[in-house]
Amino acid sequence: MTAGGLTPRGRSLRQRSGMVEDRIWARLRGGAVDGWKVRRQHPVGPYVVDFACMPLRLVIEIDGGVHGRDDVVLRDHLRQQAIEALGWTVVRFTNDQVLAEPARIDAAIREQAMALGL
Repeated sequence: MTAGGLTPRGRSLRQRSGMVEDRIWARLRGGAVDGWKVRRQHPVGPYVVDFACMPLRLVIEIDGGVHGRDDVVLRDHLRQQAIEALGWTVVRFTNDQVLAEPARIDAAIREQAMALGL
């Protein structure tokens, strides 16, 4: 599927997002973390990721309860490897982590910027 074909999917996912994703989006939108712009439900290769910071080539994935199932864990692992092979860094957080410590996402963005010397 081409990136153009993923745009409607990303739009659909944004419209159906859950409460945790909405909270994180409210925290990240408009470059709220040190001016780093983040896109929501953005295509990266053949995938649509939860959040992507293009200049940092950072993908932030938020995993709900279904991500604990063995088949989903395997699919997530393979998907993450494919995204990383495209030159992206992927960080994953559970819904519980995000709700308990939302600043962890800010820290991940800052750590990636520092790792890149930006």
